[in-house]
Amino acid sequence: MRSLFDLPKAHLHLHFTGSMRHSTLLELAERDGIHLPEQLVSSWPPVLAATDERGWFRFQRLYDVARSVLRTPADVFRLVLEAAEDDVRDGGRWLEIQVDPSGYAARFGGLNAFMELVLDAVAAASRTTGLGIGVIVAANRTRHPLDARTLARLAAHYAEVGVVGFGLSNDEVRGDTLSFEHAFDIARPAGLMLVPHGGELRGPEHVAVVLDTLRPTRLGHGVRSAESAEVLRRVVDSGVALEVCPTSNVSLGVYPSLAAVPLPALIAAGARIALGADDPVLFGARLNDQYEVMRSAHSLSDPVLADLARSSFEASAAPDDVRTAAERDIAGWLSTESSHEV
Repeated sequence: MRSLFDLPKAHLHLHFTGSMRHSTLLELAERDGIHLPEQLVSSWPPVLAATDERGWFRFQRLYDVARSVLRTPADVFRLVLEAAEDDVRDGGRWLEIQVDPSGYAARFGGLNAFMELVLDAVAAASRTTGLGIGVIVAANRTRHPLDARTLARLAAHYAEVGVVGFGLSNDEVRGDTLSFEHAFDIARPAGLMLVPHGGELRGPEHVAVVLDTLRPTRLGHGVRSAESAEVLRRVVDSGVALEVCPTSNVSLGVYPSLAAVPLPALIAAGARIALGADDPVLFGARLNDQYEVMRSAHSLSDPVLADLARSSFEASAAPDDVRTAAERDIAGWLSTESSHEV
């Protein structure tokens, strides 16, 4: 089999705190005397199920604990650099890292100050690793929609200096999607990609609501579009790409196994797909792992995996030179000899 580490990829679904290395989480917690629950220490990666309210609360609690270890600007620089290094190791050529500045503003001097810290960290990591990196500002759907409008204006303000998209994350079951329409209307004229979560914890009926209301460029997850031929056809016809995160789907209890993730059905329907890791600090799997587990679970051929990699660049905000080089090198990856065709 061809090594998937050598396959160029764009990573379009990675959360800021969620990108943290487990070893870094442990080190920073020990430095500041922060007690970590056993699920983040000896029982890591934790057993999670977030398909009900209590399950999501447990997931969110662990995420909040992980976020609490980021105390200094140096911590932010380290997190972004290590995320970039991990993606480069996995064949990444382009990364779009997603952050909700409101979760960090109080500790880092306000929304603008934290946003500029992140952009500085991204620029430094890109120079060091050679990885192209864009930032997605994500609102929290469990907070008031007015907060989302503030973040949409923030994203638009920094659209020319590293912010490439505006999203909507957190518990898909909570919050009224329609009430976030105005925030997306603020972000749209700035030329930002619109990348709300939808179609993971809720089914295709919510995908339809997101399509109608927020008019997205991509859907964070969107995997449950496969449950409705009509909704999946709408996704495909509209050109909305899906950020599919297999290990996340299984860890959160959306599907019972990796073999149950309906990636082949999405591919067969013609959907544009970018595989993503979501939150490695909780799920224990990074970008290349997503390709590996889908290759194994669904016996995907190398040409299909190459198409997934191409699709990830097509759905991204990567500059033309990055796309062109990736296309050339994906073709080169396919042209190399393999010891065994999957």
